[in-house]
Amino acid sequence: MAATSEKTRARRVLVVDDSEGIRSFLVSLLTLRGYEVDTAEDGRKALALLGEGAAPDLVILDVMMPGADGLETLRQLRQDHPSLPVVMLSVVGNARTIVEAMQLGADDYLNKPFEEDALEAVIERVLERRRSQDRQEDLAAPRRPGEDALWQGPSLARVREVLTQIADTDVSVLIQGESGVGKEVVARAVHRTSSRCEAAFVKVNCAALPGELLESELFGYERGAFTGAHARKQGKFEAADHGTIFLDEIGEMSPAAQAKLLQVLQDGTFNRLGGNRETQVDVRVVSATNRPLDQMVQTRGFREDLFFRLNVVSLVVPPLRERREEIAGLVEHFLDRFAARYRRARPQLSAQLRSLFERYSFPGNIRELENMLKRVVILGSEAPILQDLLAGEGGRSRRAERFQELLDEVEETAGEVPLREVGHRASLEAEREAIEQVLHRTGWNRKQAARILGVSYKTLLGKIRECGLRPD
Repeated sequence: MAATSEKTRARRVLVVDDSEGIRSFLVSLLTLRGYEVDTAEDGRKALALLGEGAAPDLVILDVMMPGADGLETLRQLRQDHPSLPVVMLSVVGNARTIVEAMQLGADDYLNKPFEEDALEAVIERVLERRRSQDRQEDLAAPRRPGEDALWQGPSLARVREVLTQIADTDVSVLIQGESGVGKEVVARAVHRTSSRCEAAFVKVNCAALPGELLESELFGYERGAFTGAHARKQGKFEAADHGTIFLDEIGEMSPAAQAKLLQVLQDGTFNRLGGNRETQVDVRVVSATNRPLDQMVQTRGFREDLFFRLNVVSLVVPPLRERREEIAGLVEHFLDRFAARYRRARPQLSAQLRSLFERYSFPGNIRELENMLKRVVILGSEAPILQDLLAGEGGRSRRAERFQELLDEVEETAGEVPLREVGHRASLEAEREAIEQVLHRTGWNRKQAARILGVSYKTLLGKIRECGLRPD
C-alpha cells in the first residue's frame, strides 16, 4: 500500500536558491518530471514556509546564499525537521564544504552545473533511501520520542483500548480535548496502529489559514484559479492518498470547506479550486477540536451531517491536571529533548519546582509544561518559572482570603449585606480569577485574552480596571 501511495501522488520539492534563474529553471524542470514545486529565495523564507505548515518531500538547498547560507539553514532544518530529506546544490566543488554538509545531515550533494537526469537520479535515490529508513524506524520504534510518557497513565486507558479496537478499520475519528493535551500524539497513534501506517500522515491546522486559503491547501487548485495561481498545486488530500489526514482545530473550518470535506467523506472525490474534473482519493480522516462541536451544531456553526461523519469514533483526551501521574515522565522527556536540541547542559530541577508542578493546574496542559521546560533549558535557570508559579499560588491564596472575608462579613452583619451585593461581589471575584488566569497564560496579551474569553477588547480593558489587575 505504501508503494501505491507514492506512485499515485505527486511528490513536492522545496527549492531554496537566491538565483531567480536557477529557481525558474528548477521549477520548469521538476514540474515537467511530475513534481510539485515550492520556492524560496533564502534560508529565512524557507524556514518560515516550513514553520507555516509547508510539507515538502525533499528540499534542494543552495550552499551559497546571502544572510544565512545553506549550511546554516541546514543546521536549523536538522533541528526543526530532522527527518526532512535535503540535497545540497552549489557551484562550489570544495571537498571541505561537501564533508561539512554531510556531517550536518545532508542526504546528498550535487554541483552546478548538472545534468537533468543526474538531478532526478539524486532526488529519487534520496527519497527511496529515506522511505526505507522510515519503514525500518517505524518497525523498530513504534512510538515517537516522548510518547511513552504520554501513554503511561491510567487516565488514558480508555483511549488505548479504543485504539486497539479500531486498529484494523478505516473509520473516521474525532479527538476532543483542551488545547495542549496531546491530541496530535493520539492522532499519530491512530495512524501508526492502522493498516495505513506505511503511507503518509498529513497534518493540517484549520485555524492557521482563512477560508479560501484553507480550501486551496486541502484540495489544491488549477492554474489560473485565482491571481497568482501560475501552476497547478496539489492539495493535502492528494498528498495523503492511501494514508491519513489529520485536521486539527476542525471547528475553525469555513462552511464552504465543510461542504467539500463532507463530499470527500461521502464518496472520496473533490474538485480542485478552479477545476471541473473530479479527483479520487482514498484517505482516512482524523480530526481534532477543543471546541464543543455538538453545541456548534445546535447554533448552526458547524454542519450536523459533517459532525456525524467525523464523529464515528470519539476519543476524549483528559487535561494534564487529571493526569498528574504523567508529569514526572514528561518533565524528564522535555529536559532531555531541549538539552539536546539547544546544546545546553541538562538542568536538574529542584524539589521545590517539582512540588509546584505537582500542584499547578496547567491551564495550557502539556504544551504549557513543554514551554516552561524549554525556558528553563535555554536560560539555564529555573528561577523565572519558580517565581511565576509561586506568584500564582500567592494570588490564589489571596483570592480565597477575599472570598472568605466576604462570607465573614455576611455572617457578622447578620444579613445586612443585601443578597444582590453578595452575588455581585462573588461574581466579581470569579471574573477576576478567570481573567487573571487567561492573562497569565497569554503573557498579558490583551487581544488574545479577549478572544479566549469571548469578549471585546474594550470590555476586557474595562474588566481589568474594575478587578484591579496589573502585570506582575
